[in-house]
Amino acid sequence: MAVTKVSSTLHFASRGSAVGGRHSGSASGHWVPNTDVYQTDHSLVIKVELPGMKSENLELTVEGSRLRIAGNRPDGCRPANCSFLVMEINYGPFESVLDLPTGYDLADAKAVYVNGFLRIEVPRTRHLQARTTKVPIAEGN
Repeated sequence: MAVTKVSSTLHFASRGSAVGGRHSGSASGHWVPNTDVYQTDHSLVIKVELPGMKSENLELTVEGSRLRIAGNRPDGCRPANCSFLVMEINYGPFESVLDLPTGYDLADAKAVYVNGFLRIEVPRTRHLQARTTKVPIAEGN
């Protein structure tokens, strides 16, 4: 199975400006999990690092060629009155949005959550449809 670089048409967006698992700095406190995206001969694979989650706390939403990954990682393992010396683990709500390049069929995507990683495999479309639209030209004076 050959692996190639993701095309530059892949757009990764999220709430705020967080990258690589950091807080967005927004008032809502959203964070962005670390994500790898790569192509194989047959699919686009999205791998999201989400330890400490349960699959029922994750939500995948598809709208056109856009994939939204959202959830909420609870922080239930520390005492309420603790004082942090270092805090690098993100808790609370997160949201990531990926605009996939043409040629992939999100309707047939498969997702699995195993050992702290969410893996989403999006197959290549079998029949690429031309996305050409004619724009009428009005006669000018």
